[in-house]
Amino acid sequence: MSSTTAFIASFIAILVGAAGAMWLRRHPSVAALDTGSRDLIRLGAGFLATLAALVIGLMIASAKNFYDSQSINIRQLGANAVLADQMLGKYGPEAKAARSLLRDGTTQAVARIWQENRGHVGGSTFVVSETGERFYNAIEALRPVNDEQRSLKSPLGQVTGDLARTRLLVFTQSDNAIPIPFFIVLVFWLIVIFGSFCLFAQTTRIVNATVVVFALSVSSALFLIVDLSHPFEGLMQVSDHHLRVVLPELDK
Repeated sequence: MSSTTAFIASFIAILVGAAGAMWLRRHPSVAALDTGSRDLIRLGAGFLATLAALVIGLMIASAKNFYDSQSINIRQLGANAVLADQMLGKYGPEAKAARSLLRDGTTQAVARIWQENRGHVGGSTFVVSETGERFYNAIEALRPVNDEQRSLKSPLGQVTGDLARTRLLVFTQSDNAIPIPFFIVLVFWLIVIFGSFCLFAQTTRIVNATVVVFALSVSSALFLIVDLSHPFEGLMQVSDHHLRVVLPELDK
C-alpha cells in the first residue's frame, strides 16, 4: 500500500463517516437521546480517540526510527566502500582487479537499492550479484607477500564482511509498511471517532470546514507513517547522495 493510497482512503473514509453521522443526526431517535446517553457516546468516543492518538503516535515514532536506521545503513555502506577502496589501494597493484570490481559493485548497488533498473534487479535480494561474488573471490585470492600486505589482509576481510552485512540489512529491512488489516481497523476507529463528533454538532459551514481540516490532519499522519515505512520510494525517500558521492572517490 502506497502512502498516497493510505492518505486518500483514510480521508474519504473519515469524511463518509462524518457525513453519515450528520445525516443520522436528523433521525428522531438521535434527537430523543437523553443527557446520559449522549455522555456515554462522548465518553466512548473520547476513550477511542485517546487510544487512536496513542497508536498513531507510536507508529510515527516507529516509522521514523526505521527510516533513520535505513539512512544510517546507507551512510555505513558508502563509508565501508571508501574504506575498502583505500585499503586496497595501499595493498598494491595486486588489488587492482578487486578495486575495479568494488567500483562496479557500488554502482550496481545504488541502482538495485532504489530499483532504478528493475530489469537488472531480478532475483532474490539475498543472492550476491555476479560482480559482488567476483569481488569477494578477488579479496580471498589476495596472497600477502610482505608485512604491510599481511597487516591489511585481515582488516580487508572485516571491511568486506561489514559491506555484505550492511547490504543485507538494507534489503531485509526494506519494507516496514502497516499491515492492511491493522490499517483497516485504525481507519474504522477514526470513522467512529469523527462520526461521534458530528452526531450532535450543528451542520454549519464552520463545522464542515473544521471536520475537513481535522480529517486532512489525521490522514496526513497516516501518509507520513506509510511514506516513512518505505524509505527508498515515495516523497521522503532516503537520498542516494551518500552512495553516489563515494563513486568519484572510488574512481581515483
